[in-house]
Amino acid sequence: MQPFFRGWMTAVLAFIALGTISAVWSNPFFVRMTPVGEWELPAVSVLAVLTGTFAALPNACGLRRATVGGTAGFLGIACPTCNTILMLIFGGEALMIWFDPIRPYITVAGMGLLSFAIWRRWHSARSAKTRI
Repeated sequence: MQPFFRGWMTAVLAFIALGTISAVWSNPFFVRMTPVGEWELPAVSVLAVLTGTFAALPNACGLRRATVGGTAGFLGIACPTCNTILMLIFGGEALMIWFDPIRPYITVAGMGLLSFAIWRRWHSARSAKTRI
């Protein structure tokens, strides 16, 4: 499969999956308990593009960073009260008081980590190409 096509398809699938699971748009599968912020749809778009870019690059390194970054980005976008694990850790009231205000920062940190993974993978693939 061509890298451009693989990256493009990954970005489209990530956009659909992230937006649907986090219920950024209304869908019959998931219901969001908190209102969608105006920053969440653009964040889903950026995460999808970063995920597609990572998938388009040759396999080298950075998978762990990309996974952690994507997970952090998803946790930041997703409905905080719908996440059972977060609800068990924080409880409902603390989740809305302490976790909800920092969700955009968690999302940005996840995007940063995913961007760093892309940079590492690109740099690693580029240096491997120059060695040959």
